[in-house]
Amino acid sequence: MAGGPHAHLGPVEPAARQAVPRHRDLPHAPRLTGYAAAVSSAGRFAALDPLLPPPVPLASGDRLRAVTASGTQVSAMLQRYRHGPGDAPLLWSAAEVWQLFPDPETAGTEGFDALLGALRSQVDTEAPGADSACVVNWPSRDAEAIRAFLDHGLVPLSALAVRPAVAPEDAAADASIRLAGPDDYPAALALCTATFDYTGLVAHRKREQTAELLGPALRRALGEKATWLAEVDGEVAALAQCDWVQSAPGNEAAELLPTGRWGYVNNVVTAPASRGRGIGRALMARAHRELLNQGATGTYLYYNPTNPLSSVFWHRQGYRPLWTSWEAHPAWALR
Repeated sequence: MAGGPHAHLGPVEPAARQAVPRHRDLPHAPRLTGYAAAVSSAGRFAALDPLLPPPVPLASGDRLRAVTASGTQVSAMLQRYRHGPGDAPLLWSAAEVWQLFPDPETAGTEGFDALLGALRSQVDTEAPGADSACVVNWPSRDAEAIRAFLDHGLVPLSALAVRPAVAPEDAAADASIRLAGPDDYPAALALCTATFDYTGLVAHRKREQTAELLGPALRRALGEKATWLAEVDGEVAALAQCDWVQSAPGNEAAELLPTGRWGYVNNVVTAPASRGRGIGRALMARAHRELLNQGATGTYLYYNPTNPLSSVFWHRQGYRPLWTSWEAHPAWALR
């Protein structure tokens, strides 16, 4: 969930999420098996977006079935999971989640409408709490699915966006940029924690234990030489925390990304007093250049489409959405 705003404002959206949160392999439709299913689902995804990897079978979950008004059978896998008080996913997730994985062949608003109706019926039998959500992670360009998601009260809270391996434009700013290290941990943690004051208004609510949830991963990242800081008058003004992710056949990253070695832009933040000075652009120009020089296939990140700043900044940086996470909070808000 990296993020940032309009180019003149500087990044303000945190990420601090797993590089590849478990996508829980997309299932094949039950009416097709083996090679025929693989060809059909891969073809549908490729038609939606040529960058989408072929879907793979789902390992576990409850099969949810429905019939459309025209008599077409559709199905999906449903997985439920719960996050405890100290689990890092609470930074971007509800504590109690019902996640739907529609079969890749599901096509047309009518098919998704039937599946979401079946999901609502299932949720009604389980009495979810206030800190709960229904979630569907689906290719961003499927307009027919989007119509159904909106009709059922789902909101596009997060998007995985990709940027090709093209050189960044030069961006100057009145700041010095350097590689971060372990000694920068206190300042980096304070900066990352504070930015949740804003994102807690436009995306997932801020958690009281935000600093505790952020700390361990940030401390590790500062020792891995993939985080850069921008300083103004000796004070940390912005941070870009990055990482490396290998997408290869059979691993989790390959469920979301094309094959290759990807630079992951995890957490990008700018101090409020330093916004509007081009520091975010300059920092990302440095980060993109460093990642590409080290052989990145491309870069990717997560941002909040509901954040009016980051949704502009990252598109201007050359990113475009590949997957979108549609969510209803609480789970019983699903229509």
